[in-house]
Amino acid sequence: MSSTAPAIALRPGSAADLKLVAVLMADAFDPQFGEAWTTGQCLGVMTLPGVWLTLAEVDGVPAGFALVRTTLDEAELLLLGVRPRSRRRGVGASLLRGVIRDARDRGANVLHLEVRAGNGAVALYRGEGFEKVGIRRDYYRGASGDVFDAHTYRLDLSGI
Repeated sequence: MSSTAPAIALRPGSAADLKLVAVLMADAFDPQFGEAWTTGQCLGVMTLPGVWLTLAEVDGVPAGFALVRTTLDEAELLLLGVRPRSRRRGVGASLLRGVIRDARDRGANVLHLEVRAGNGAVALYRGEGFEKVGIRRDYYRGASGDVFDAHTYRLDLSGI
């Protein structure tokens, strides 16, 4: 039996897509860790210059998103989420590669991100060449009040 790769499509998003992003985020982020943003937080960021949203679909079904901002020659991946049922199908990698390409196309020389310590997405980020550069102690506060460190990563885009 042969298996075919899913058809992953990326498209630009807008503030009109924030209801969908809220659904994706609720599915992708465990409230135990306090990583998700509110719709208001997303909307507030999206009104700033240099911010963009990318949505991913697998075979036409919403599967993930990335929210990114650029300032001068630097970019920051603010959020990247993939629904659990769409994980390990290339969605996260497609989103991340799209973010890297878009950041470079928008004039960024470096891309930053932070991720909760212990998050499985670290393997994805390291696989794309991100290097750990720091730790933010007690950065995330989960639903139960537990706190978790964030690790900061950096990717030099000038050589890509």
